[in-house]
Amino acid sequence: VFKFDSITEKTSDQVHYFFAKLNCRLYRKANKSSELVSANRLFGDKSLIYNETFQNISEAVYRAKLIPVNFKEKTKLARKIINSWVANKTEGLIRDVIPPDAITPYTALVIVNAIYFKGLWKSMFEKEMTVKREFERAPDNHCQVPMMQQQGSFRFAKFSKDAVKVIELPYKGDDVSMVLILPTTEGVLGVLEKQLTHEKLLGWLSQLSLTDVDLSLPKFRVEDSFSLTDKLKQMGLVDLFSPENANLPGIVEGHHNDFYVSDAFHKAFLEVNEEGSEAAAASAVMLMGRSLRPSLEIFNANRPFLLLIREVAINAIIFMGRISDPCVESQ
Repeated sequence: VFKFDSITEKTSDQVHYFFAKLNCRLYRKANKSSELVSANRLFGDKSLIYNETFQNISEAVYRAKLIPVNFKEKTKLARKIINSWVANKTEGLIRDVIPPDAITPYTALVIVNAIYFKGLWKSMFEKEMTVKREFERAPDNHCQVPMMQQQGSFRFAKFSKDAVKVIELPYKGDDVSMVLILPTTEGVLGVLEKQLTHEKLLGWLSQLSLTDVDLSLPKFRVEDSFSLTDKLKQMGLVDLFSPENANLPGIVEGHHNDFYVSDAFHKAFLEVNEEGSEAAAASAVMLMGRSLRPSLEIFNANRPFLLLIREVAINAIIFMGRISDPCVESQ
């Protein structure tokens, strides 16, 4: 899928160099107002001897030090150690990333990546302006959600051909921003997701310009966990999960060519409120105090939308997700 099996040794070094540069650029405390931290770790069964080159590259390039644990005899303790490490690195927001019974005595290696982001909006929402308003989960399915509101100048654009509006909300420091992608009334989120490509997203972002916008965005707090295995297989990454076809040499010393990936898990948390974001979720009277300028563009996220958090300078997407039901945590 990623063509890593066909690259030369020189290209392999370039790939490692790129990821090392990406890690240095992304995962640092950007400023006093925002924090972006990534942590990688390898947990390997203590009965195995891991290849020294593999360990050196993992630690030097990906900052992923190998920690020996006892998978064979103490599977529950090993799971507890891994989950505690993730919880610690994400300020307690991500817990139990490894589900029960996922680790067995046959587990040889667990590779973990944890990302934590907390940022303050460059232009904060006033809490007094947050009021309960209707969110349209589906044409005949509405609910009430706390809706944040503000008027300001944001990078914004409408794309009639794609039936979407796109707006970018910067965090303090301008290193990181949140991009919201909202289908127009005629647009359908499912269709948008199927047609969305990296190239199309870059095209939208390149056409954003400072515009006066009347912005409405729901407060939300979402958490989700799932296995990545089926999704990766659908992308074409099949052999990696096959005991017969997987080819993962160079991890363990000796003649160990029987390694394969048994499962891949993902868990995410995101909270958005008036002050900013933390990630790892009868108003007409209140609107009377707002100035209604005819020139304002309207961005009213009162129906399902996509969001992504990105590092601006290198345009690296850190988080990406769909907000289709912010009402669950808002009752």
